[in-house]
Amino acid sequence: MDYSAKLDDALSRLHSEGRYRTFIDIERKNGQFPHAVWRKEDGSEQPITVWCGNDYLGMGQHPVVLEAMHEALDATGAGSGGTRNISGTTVYHNRLEAELADLHDKDSALLFTSAYNANDATLSTLHQLFPGLIIYSDELNHASMIEGIRRHGGQKRIFRHNDVAHLRELLEADDPAAPKLLAFESIYSMDGDFGPIAEICDLADEFNAMTYLDEVHAVGMYGPRGAGVAERDGLVDRITIINGTLAKAFGVQGGYIAASAKMCDAIRSYAPGFIFTSSMPPAVAAGAAASIAHLKQDSTLREQHQMQAKILKMRLKGLGLPIIDHGTHIVPVIVGNPVHTKKLSDMLLEDHGIYVQPINFPTVPRGTERLRFTPSPVHGPKEIDALVRAMDELWSHCALNRAELAG
Repeated sequence: MDYSAKLDDALSRLHSEGRYRTFIDIERKNGQFPHAVWRKEDGSEQPITVWCGNDYLGMGQHPVVLEAMHEALDATGAGSGGTRNISGTTVYHNRLEAELADLHDKDSALLFTSAYNANDATLSTLHQLFPGLIIYSDELNHASMIEGIRRHGGQKRIFRHNDVAHLRELLEADDPAAPKLLAFESIYSMDGDFGPIAEICDLADEFNAMTYLDEVHAVGMYGPRGAGVAERDGLVDRITIINGTLAKAFGVQGGYIAASAKMCDAIRSYAPGFIFTSSMPPAVAAGAAASIAHLKQDSTLREQHQMQAKILKMRLKGLGLPIIDHGTHIVPVIVGNPVHTKKLSDMLLEDHGIYVQPINFPTVPRGTERLRFTPSPVHGPKEIDALVRAMDELWSHCALNRAELAG
């Protein structure tokens, strides 16, 4: 076996399909985001504007967050020093979990090093707590949910995306006495569409099922206090387990679940992905707690964020570009070809100083390759004007279709 040749083959396939991904070495500038510096391989530097970041509200540079992190770093040092069970629990971790439980109006919350880890560890552990559990999963759920459900090892059912009627059919076909969990998202990040939370909760009530809601792309940005779409729609009390991230709107790092005290205690006690992972650094926990506390009290950034997203979508629609608009903050522009998508991304970066990564298969289905823009309150009129001009010019240069997609 020529192992090196096999690696060459695997990488060559990605290159030939236009799906090979490269890292862009950027340096964010505190206080200047979304402006950054691209450090090229030849050693030169180019100013760029980041249009594909998940720091949706710019909280990664907010003075309240930075001050809290500095204070915790000076007080405790760098790392946590262990897992949560072995010296890795501090006042900062406890404070952050209390903030999260309060945010989601739940009894308790449990921290993980990422939302991916939180989904994977939680979903893969539930079969130990509920023998015979059947998990019903939306077909477009995030990879972390898919992996957790796969490792769950029990029965699973996949329902068509946002298709409540199909979910009902699957529920009706199973043993009424079997424990059940309905797993779905509030906002699906590739198309930017909302999940039918209320309708799925109705089915959960009818079929005596638990609900598992991923709010990763909504926490911080929706609801009166930033708890997500379930809070906005008054549905938090109908959700059994909420998953969220600290690395997007809250601007730091980590993930969590919020649920009943018993549920969090059980996951804490049984999930290997929690038990055997070192806890997040205290300074990170402190920054996240400060960010959550701030956004609970101040909705200004949320309002500005929604406005910037609406403006960008309106401007791009005015050019006839094929965007998908489901009313969320995510702005996907469909290109439909992996090679063209990568070329557009490269030209935006090299010729216009605009950084947006191409989104290709397997993240999205073949034929729906896209550029996905994530506007924020710190993307002002100047940045939007530059992006719209560049997209207009490059769309014409590449002779791409301007027929608008239905939202």
